[in-house]
Amino acid sequence: MSDPKTALTYRDAGVDIDAGNEVVERIKPLVARTYRKEVMAGLGGFGALFELAGRYKEPVLVSGTDGVGTKLKLAQILNRHDTIGIDLVGMCVNDVLVQGAESLFFLDYFATGKLDVDTTVAVVGGIAKGCELAGCALIGGETAEMPDMYAPGEYDLAGFCVGAVEKSKLIDGSQLRAGDAILGIASSGAHSNGYSLIRRIVSRAGSPFELDVGGIALADALMAPTTIYVRPILQLLSEQSVKGMAHITGGGLKENIIRVVPDALGISLDSASWPLPPLFDWLQREGAVVPEEMWRTFNCGIGYTVIVAQEDVASTLAALERLGLTAWQIGEIIASPGDDRVLIR
Repeated sequence: MSDPKTALTYRDAGVDIDAGNEVVERIKPLVARTYRKEVMAGLGGFGALFELAGRYKEPVLVSGTDGVGTKLKLAQILNRHDTIGIDLVGMCVNDVLVQGAESLFFLDYFATGKLDVDTTVAVVGGIAKGCELAGCALIGGETAEMPDMYAPGEYDLAGFCVGAVEKSKLIDGSQLRAGDAILGIASSGAHSNGYSLIRRIVSRAGSPFELDVGGIALADALMAPTTIYVRPILQLLSEQSVKGMAHITGGGLKENIIRVVPDALGISLDSASWPLPPLFDWLQREGAVVPEEMWRTFNCGIGYTVIVAQEDVASTLAALERLGLTAWQIGEIIASPGDDRVLIR
């Protein structure tokens, strides 16, 4: 006679279907606030439906995917989960925006070892808020509970965004010329890049999260959500002639602007043309980080750039100010100086 065995359930294996269903029910009203008229179905289907017909004459779809890096570690250490979703959306929609595209819809992937309903709802609530700020619909996603894959309290995030732009209005940098001006738009902080170095610096400094940095606690400065530039920049594009744009993410100022510049050209930036925010000043001093490393790791206070002809600088800066964005002329396009196409002084 074989030994009787205890009947096992999915919950015994570490997956709580009921908790997953509770998450879905609690996020439904948050997600619904992001819907646009093109959304054809709500949560729950196998695929999300979005109608594009009639909105564009020659639509070009622009897609992007990203995460938030080890800023997640700080969110989990500080038990702050309500804004990390804004970061996730910002990292994706700001990338799509660079080519002039309006973000249409967003999907997220949330993975954890054991589902904590309140934490999950807080994270997805931040994603929904980010989508509202960007004007895109949160039309789907995946919540994965995977026992033994993550330590207790840990989770991971990824986001996926699709945007569209008229083919005739696509911005690709091909019209850039030597002498064009680079305008830098203020960031809200480190956004979601460089956090492996940031965490190393903070740890070496004794994790002084309550330290005052420029009038706010270090924890608040580090967790400030990524600025979502979509709405004001789309409005700017309807008013001004813009020749190129760049989202300052991993690689910092050193490696992002040059990505949209033709090979025969380079960029020259003047680091004295905008103020280094207190957070970056503290990081540089506490970590003894050399300037070259700062430029290629952090945004250093510049989260997004637009490139315009010199004759359009004054009107573009005025328009950005009216749209609620702080900006400076931080450099210009130059004839390529050789192998090193990026000069920062």
